[in-house]
Amino acid sequence: MSKTEISEIKQLREKMDKALDFLRGEYLAIRTGRAHPGLVSDIKADYYGAPTPLKQLANVTIPESRKIMISPFDRGSLKAIEKAILASNLGMTPQNDGESVRLTLPELTKERRSELAKIVAKKAEESKLVVRNHRRDIVEALKKMEKDSKITEDDLKKYSKEVQDITDDFVKKIDDTFKAKEKEIMEE
Repeated sequence: MSKTEISEIKQLREKMDKALDFLRGEYLAIRTGRAHPGLVSDIKADYYGAPTPLKQLANVTIPESRKIMISPFDRGSLKAIEKAILASNLGMTPQNDGESVRLTLPELTKERRSELAKIVAKKAEESKLVVRNHRRDIVEALKKMEKDSKITEDDLKKYSKEVQDITDDFVKKIDDTFKAKEKEIMEE
């Protein structure tokens, strides 16, 4: 067993972790019936000519389950924040009180809930595809190593099984993340 195989498999885990983290980040931005800072934190507002994420311009808090309050560090950015929220596809109208911007999440309709469920399912499938592509790449690399006599045929089988086990584990994590988000969306 050489360090090459171990590092290959370690890199595979890191790549799959990144795919799962990306999916979770994508899910944060999908609106459910509850307020969450992730809904607005990555929206970019024009701050002195530079597109800046809201999380860098303001404190984003949740005073109630369906309300978001955005308190900018610089009151001069209120209009830019308001404009950025209107330009985003959140479907919410910001209320500017001169100190902060408040958002109220409307109730989701049944149709919108089913649309969102389809979107999260599609994102989960895309993540699984990324994970499987990483698996394919590492298996090809292992086969090349075996062909170049860097590892034995037995090592190839052992590492291929380990790679498949890792892949199965990450596919299950993606499925679990998807099911949790789908449940959250469908709750009324």
